[in-house]
Amino acid sequence: MRNLRFTISYDGTVYSGYQIQPKADTVQYRLEQAVRMLTGESVKVISSGRTDAGVHAKAQVINFTTNSKIPVERWCLALNARLPRDIVAHTAEEVPPSFHSRKAAKRKTYCYTIRSARFPDVFHRNFEYHHPTHLNVEAMREALPCLLGEHDFTSFCTVRTDKEDKVRTLYEVRMETETDEMMSTDKVARIRLIVTGNGFLYNMVRIIVGTLIQIGEGKRTSSDMLRILEARDRAEAGPTAEAMGLTLWRVEY
Repeated sequence: MRNLRFTISYDGTVYSGYQIQPKADTVQYRLEQAVRMLTGESVKVISSGRTDAGVHAKAQVINFTTNSKIPVERWCLALNARLPRDIVAHTAEEVPPSFHSRKAAKRKTYCYTIRSARFPDVFHRNFEYHHPTHLNVEAMREALPCLLGEHDFTSFCTVRTDKEDKVRTLYEVRMETETDEMMSTDKVARIRLIVTGNGFLYNMVRIIVGTLIQIGEGKRTSSDMLRILEARDRAEAGPTAEAMGLTLWRVEY
Protein backbone atom coordinates (compact mmCIF):
# COMPACT_ATOMS: atom_id res chain seq x y z
CA MET A 1 0.00 0.00 0.00
CA ARG A 2 1.19 3.50 -0.83
CA ASN A 3 0.18 6.58 1.15
CA LEU A 4 -0.25 9.57 -1.18
CA ARG A 5 -0.52 13.19 -0.13
CA PHE A 6 -2.00 15.93 -2.34
CA THR A 7 -2.51 19.67 -2.22
CA ILE A 8 -5.86 20.60 -3.73
CA SER A 9 -7.91 23.73 -4.36
CA TYR A 10 -11.66 23.96 -4.63
CA ASP A 11 -14.46 26.44 -5.12
CA GLY A 12 -16.91 25.34 -2.43
CA THR A 13 -19.89 27.29 -3.80
CA VAL A 14 -22.01 24.34 -4.94
CA TYR A 15 -20.88 21.79 -2.36
CA SER A 16 -22.39 20.84 1.01
CA GLY A 17 -18.95 21.15 2.58
CA TYR A 18 -15.94 18.86 2.43
CA GLN A 19 -17.12 15.82 4.39
CA ILE A 20 -19.28 13.08 2.87
CA GLN A 21 -22.95 13.38 3.85
CA PRO A 22 -25.98 11.29 2.89
CA LYS A 23 -27.68 12.53 -0.28
CA ALA A 24 -25.37 15.55 -0.58
CA ASP A 25 -22.71 16.60 -3.06
CA THR A 26 -19.43 17.13 -1.20
CA VAL A 27 -15.76 17.61 -2.04
CA GLN A 28 -14.77 14.35 -0.35
CA TYR A 29 -17.37 12.43 -2.35
CA ARG A 30 -16.06 13.88 -5.62
CA LEU A 31 -12.46 13.02 -4.72
CA GLU A 32 -13.28 9.45 -3.75
CA GLN A 33 -15.37 9.06 -6.89
CA ALA A 34 -12.43 10.27 -9.02
CA VAL A 35 -10.06 7.76 -7.37
CA ARG A 36 -12.60 4.97 -7.92
CA MET A 37 -12.89 5.90 -11.61
CA LEU A 38 -9.11 5.93 -11.93
CA THR A 39 -8.11 2.82 -9.97
CA GLY A 40 -11.28 0.88 -9.23
CA GLU A 41 -10.55 1.23 -5.50
CA SER A 42 -12.88 2.49 -2.80
CA VAL A 43 -10.66 4.73 -0.67
CA LYS A 44 -11.30 7.10 2.22
CA VAL A 45 -9.79 10.50 1.47
CA ILE A 46 -8.54 12.17 4.66
CA SER A 47 -8.26 15.97 4.79
CA SER A 48 -6.46 18.41 7.07
CA GLY A 49 -9.90 19.54 8.23
CA ARG A 50 -13.52 19.85 7.20
CA THR A 51 -14.77 22.99 5.49
CA ASP A 52 -18.44 23.99 5.67
CA ALA A 53 -20.90 24.39 2.82
CA GLY A 54 -19.86 27.26 0.57
CA VAL A 55 -16.34 27.56 2.03
CA HIS A 56 -13.35 27.36 -0.33
CA ALA A 57 -9.78 26.05 -0.16
CA LYS A 58 -6.68 27.38 -1.85
CA ALA A 59 -4.34 24.72 -0.44
CA GLN A 60 -6.22 21.94 1.31
CA VAL A 61 -4.10 18.87 2.10
CA ILE A 62 -5.48 15.36 1.65
CA ASN A 63 -4.10 11.82 1.74
CA PHE A 64 -5.25 8.28 1.07
CA THR A 65 -3.75 4.82 0.69
CA THR A 66 -3.81 2.95 -2.59
CA ASN A 67 -2.53 -0.23 -4.23
CA SER A 68 -2.24 1.58 -7.57
CA LYS A 69 1.16 1.59 -9.26
CA ILE A 70 0.48 4.83 -11.14
CA PRO A 71 3.66 6.96 -10.92
CA VAL A 72 3.21 9.78 -8.41
CA GLU A 73 4.06 12.43 -11.04
CA ARG A 74 1.02 11.37 -13.10
CA TRP A 75 -1.54 11.41 -10.31
CA CYS A 76 -2.59 15.08 -10.50
CA LEU A 77 -3.24 15.01 -14.23
CA ALA A 78 -5.12 11.73 -13.91
CA LEU A 79 -7.29 12.95 -11.02
CA ASN A 80 -8.00 16.34 -12.58
CA ALA A 81 -9.28 14.61 -15.72
CA ARG A 82 -11.91 12.92 -13.53
CA LEU A 83 -12.74 15.77 -11.15
CA PRO A 84 -15.21 18.61 -11.79
CA ARG A 85 -13.61 21.87 -12.87
CA ASP A 86 -14.07 23.47 -9.45
CA ILE A 87 -11.75 20.96 -7.74
CA VAL A 88 -8.08 20.81 -8.79
CA ALA A 89 -5.13 18.74 -7.52
CA HIS A 90 -1.86 20.70 -7.69
CA THR A 91 0.82 18.52 -6.08
CA ALA A 92 1.22 14.84 -5.24
CA GLU A 93 3.86 12.97 -3.28
CA GLU A 94 4.33 9.61 -1.61
CA VAL A 95 4.57 9.91 2.19
CA PRO A 96 5.24 7.46 5.06
CA PRO A 97 2.37 5.12 6.02
CA SER A 98 1.95 6.98 9.31
CA PHE A 99 1.19 10.36 7.71
CA HIS A 100 -2.35 11.63 8.47
CA SER A 101 -3.42 14.95 6.95
CA ARG A 102 -5.44 16.06 9.97
CA LYS A 103 -3.43 14.64 12.86
CA ALA A 104 -0.06 15.82 11.50
CA ALA A 105 -1.16 19.41 10.77
CA LYS A 106 0.59 22.01 12.97
CA ARG A 107 -0.74 25.33 11.70
CA LYS A 108 -3.61 26.42 9.47
CA THR A 109 -4.27 29.78 7.85
CA TYR A 110 -7.69 31.04 6.84
CA CYS A 111 -8.52 34.15 4.85
CA TYR A 112 -11.89 35.91 4.99
CA THR A 113 -12.61 38.51 2.30
CA ILE A 114 -15.14 41.32 2.56
CA ARG A 115 -16.17 43.48 -0.39
CA SER A 116 -16.73 46.90 1.21
CA ALA A 117 -18.30 48.85 -1.63
CA ARG A 118 -21.71 49.97 -2.81
CA PHE A 119 -21.84 47.33 -5.53
CA PRO A 120 -20.57 43.72 -5.58
CA ASP A 121 -17.71 42.59 -7.80
CA VAL A 122 -19.26 40.25 -10.35
CA PHE A 123 -15.98 38.36 -10.85
CA HIS A 124 -15.40 37.69 -7.14
CA ARG A 125 -18.99 37.36 -5.94
CA ASN A 126 -18.56 33.69 -4.93
CA PHE A 127 -15.38 34.35 -2.93
CA GLU A 128 -16.15 37.43 -0.85
CA TYR A 129 -18.94 38.73 1.35
CA HIS A 130 -20.49 41.93 -0.01
CA HIS A 131 -21.01 44.70 2.57
CA PRO A 132 -22.48 47.70 0.73
CA THR A 133 -21.86 50.39 3.38
CA HIS A 134 -18.71 51.86 4.93
CA LEU A 135 -16.71 49.90 7.50
CA ASN A 136 -14.27 51.50 9.95
CA VAL A 137 -11.21 49.41 9.14
CA GLU A 138 -9.02 50.99 11.80
CA ALA A 139 -11.52 50.17 14.54
CA MET A 140 -11.68 46.58 13.25
CA ARG A 141 -7.89 46.37 13.21
CA GLU A 142 -7.61 47.71 16.77
CA ALA A 143 -9.82 44.85 17.97
CA LEU A 144 -7.45 42.12 16.76
CA PRO A 145 -4.42 42.03 19.15
CA CYS A 146 -6.38 40.54 22.07
CA LEU A 147 -7.07 37.42 19.98
CA LEU A 148 -3.39 36.54 19.66
CA GLY A 149 -2.01 33.73 21.81
CA GLU A 150 -3.70 30.90 23.67
CA HIS A 151 -7.31 31.51 24.73
CA ASP A 152 -10.61 29.78 25.37
CA PHE A 153 -12.57 30.72 22.23
CA THR A 154 -15.99 29.52 23.43
CA SER A 155 -17.50 32.90 22.52
CA PHE A 156 -16.46 32.35 18.91
CA CYS A 157 -17.67 28.77 18.53
CA THR A 158 -21.11 27.62 17.46
CA VAL A 159 -23.10 25.88 20.17
CA ARG A 160 -23.52 22.97 17.72
CA THR A 161 -20.11 21.44 18.36
CA ASP A 162 -18.82 18.23 19.88
CA LYS A 163 -15.50 19.79 20.93
CA GLU A 164 -15.21 19.97 24.71
CA ASP A 165 -11.83 21.73 24.68
CA LYS A 166 -12.33 25.25 23.32
CA VAL A 167 -8.73 26.39 23.88
CA ARG A 168 -6.82 27.30 20.73
CA THR A 169 -3.68 29.32 19.94
CA LEU A 170 -3.62 32.05 17.28
CA TYR A 171 -0.16 32.91 15.96
CA GLU A 172 -1.18 35.67 13.56
CA VAL A 173 -4.28 37.83 13.13
CA ARG A 174 -3.95 40.65 10.63
CA MET A 175 -6.01 42.70 8.22
CA GLU A 176 -5.14 43.74 4.67
CA THR A 177 -6.97 46.22 2.47
CA GLU A 178 -6.99 47.15 -1.19
CA THR A 179 -8.68 49.64 -3.46
CA ASP A 180 -10.52 48.87 -6.68
CA GLU A 181 -9.75 50.46 -10.04
CA MET A 182 -13.44 50.18 -10.93
CA MET A 183 -14.28 52.66 -8.17
CA SER A 184 -13.85 56.39 -8.75
CA THR A 185 -12.29 57.01 -5.31
CA ASP A 186 -9.33 55.63 -3.41
CA LYS A 187 -11.55 54.24 -0.63
CA VAL A 188 -10.99 50.72 0.65
CA ALA A 189 -12.92 48.28 -1.53
CA ARG A 190 -11.75 44.95 -0.16
CA ILE A 191 -10.82 43.84 3.36
CA ARG A 192 -9.05 40.57 4.09
CA LEU A 193 -8.71 39.02 7.54
CA ILE A 194 -5.83 36.52 7.69
CA VAL A 195 -5.77 34.22 10.72
CA THR A 196 -3.18 31.52 11.52
CA GLY A 197 -3.60 29.12 14.41
CA ASN A 198 -2.91 25.61 15.67
CA GLY A 199 -6.55 24.75 15.09
CA PHE A 200 -10.00 26.29 14.78
CA LEU A 201 -13.39 25.63 16.35
CA TYR A 202 -16.57 25.19 14.34
CA ASN A 203 -17.40 28.55 12.66
CA MET A 204 -14.68 30.28 14.72
CA VAL A 205 -13.30 32.51 11.96
CA ARG A 206 -16.76 33.39 10.64
CA ILE A 207 -17.99 34.43 14.11
CA ILE A 208 -14.87 36.56 14.64
CA VAL A 209 -15.59 38.20 11.27
CA GLY A 210 -19.26 38.75 12.14
CA THR A 211 -18.15 40.50 15.33
CA LEU A 212 -15.56 42.58 13.47
CA ILE A 213 -18.18 43.72 10.96
CA GLN A 214 -20.33 45.01 13.83
CA ILE A 215 -17.29 46.90 15.14
CA GLY A 216 -16.70 48.33 11.66
CA GLU A 217 -20.34 49.42 11.51
CA GLY A 218 -20.01 51.20 14.86
CA LYS A 219 -22.42 48.86 16.65
CA ARG A 220 -19.61 47.75 18.98
CA THR A 221 -16.30 49.25 20.06
CA SER A 222 -12.85 47.80 19.46
CA SER A 223 -12.50 47.10 23.19
CA ASP A 224 -15.62 44.91 23.10
CA MET A 225 -13.59 42.14 21.46
CA LEU A 226 -11.63 41.43 24.66
CA ARG A 227 -14.81 41.50 26.75
CA ILE A 228 -16.47 39.04 24.38
CA LEU A 229 -13.44 36.73 24.41
CA GLU A 230 -13.31 36.69 28.21
CA ALA A 231 -17.08 36.08 28.50
CA ARG A 232 -16.76 32.58 27.01
CA ASP A 233 -20.36 32.89 25.86
CA ARG A 234 -21.46 32.56 22.22
CA ALA A 235 -24.39 34.88 22.85
CA GLU A 236 -21.98 37.77 23.49
CA ALA A 237 -20.36 37.65 20.02
CA GLY A 238 -21.67 38.84 16.69
CA PRO A 239 -23.42 36.79 13.99
CA THR A 240 -21.74 34.09 11.92
CA ALA A 241 -20.48 35.73 8.71
CA GLU A 242 -21.56 34.16 5.42
CA ALA A 243 -19.58 31.20 4.13
CA MET A 244 -18.60 32.47 0.69
CA GLY A 245 -15.97 34.86 2.05
CA LEU A 246 -13.93 32.15 3.80
CA THR A 247 -11.02 30.26 2.24
CA LEU A 248 -8.66 27.72 3.80
CA TRP A 249 -5.42 29.34 2.67
CA ARG A 250 -2.57 27.14 3.86
CA VAL A 251 -1.78 24.11 6.03
CA GLU A 252 1.66 23.64 7.60
CA TYR A 253 3.26 20.44 8.86
